[in-house]
Amino acid sequence: MIRFEHVSKSFGEKVVLDSINLEIAENETVFVVGFSGAGKSVTLRHMVRLLTPDSGRVLVEDDCISEASGRALERLRGRFGYLFQGSALIQWLSVGDNVALPLRENTRLDEDEIDKRVHEMLSRVQLADATKNFPAQLSGGMRKRVALARAIVTQPDIILYDEPTSGLDPVTSRSIDALIDELRKTLGVTSVVVTHDLHSALTIGSRILMLNEGHIIENATPDEFIHSTNDHVQRFLESQYINKKGVWEAAD
Repeated sequence: MIRFEHVSKSFGEKVVLDSINLEIAENETVFVVGFSGAGKSVTLRHMVRLLTPDSGRVLVEDDCISEASGRALERLRGRFGYLFQGSALIQWLSVGDNVALPLRENTRLDEDEIDKRVHEMLSRVQLADATKNFPAQLSGGMRKRVALARAIVTQPDIILYDEPTSGLDPVTSRSIDALIDELRKTLGVTSVVVTHDLHSALTIGSRILMLNEGHIIENATPDEFIHSTNDHVQRFLESQYINKKGVWEAAD
């Protein structure tokens, strides 16, 4: 469904992506991990053409989104929902109006249909009663769920998540994981998740990609990832108390 062909991207003298190739199939939940500055969010932004590669191509099925413009680009972007790292809710709009915004800006649905769709999406994220609240009245986890409702309200094929559990407590983080997995199962969406949270990746991911110095150094199922012999992967695992045998353990 999504394919990178020899994609490179630099910022000044810093090479962030160095001729990477990857494929993400329909209905997968693929996690992109790596140490800070590895290019995870840069990879995600190329998928929806918030960034354009210096060389190489990004394709959505047979359409080259990295070269699209005008209505063609608009159509391709319409296939995506995007959950931003900081939720990116508009503070002066209510929860209901935040979720309704993509429908009001990009569709010709009447207000009754918009209200129906908003209620359905907020119900999916267990926030049906929060329609009239404002973002400042919500906890961090609730704001993430509102942002997720907004990301899926246009019924996209693909959802991109940028650090969906960042800044959340462990219980709330696991509830976000459950929502991501539920959306894959019930809506059939393809999910790409940038994260530092290996618990999420190992629990609900179908594959885990690890970036390092502009390259994909591992592309594996969760079980294969735990048992990787790559030194960078093992350092990343051990930093979150997962040892080489795949056993989760607490810090001493």
